[in-house]
Amino acid sequence: MSNNTSKNDARLKRQIRVRKKVRGTTARPRLNVFKSSRHIHAQIIDDISGVTLVAASTISPDIKSDLTYSGNVEAAKKVGAAIAKKAIEKNITSVVFDRNGFLYHGRVKALADAARENGLSF
Repeated sequence: MSNNTSKNDARLKRQIRVRKKVRGTTARPRLNVFKSSRHIHAQIIDDISGVTLVAASTISPDIKSDLTYSGNVEAAKKVGAAIAKKAIEKNITSVVFDRNGFLYHGRVKALADAARENGLSF
């Protein structure tokens, strides 16, 4: 066995490091992103009360029906737009972005950009 850490172990270390500073409040909840090879999920969370306020993912039927493949940048853009629209409906306009240890490029960046274009500010 080598002493090298896996990609997921490195991500979890980054997640812990970022989560020390990033907290979601009632006034400014946390937009959390999780991605797997096939799907991408986004949640807006109030950490003070421990409640998920809004959620969207490529698994949800309204987004899944529009996609041919759910593990690409186009799918991430649709999830970003959907989470922003749902947040605006619940009067959430400002969030703090939590990339969950994932690097800010590709699908994570596409989701964030789409959320910004549809009215969320972070």
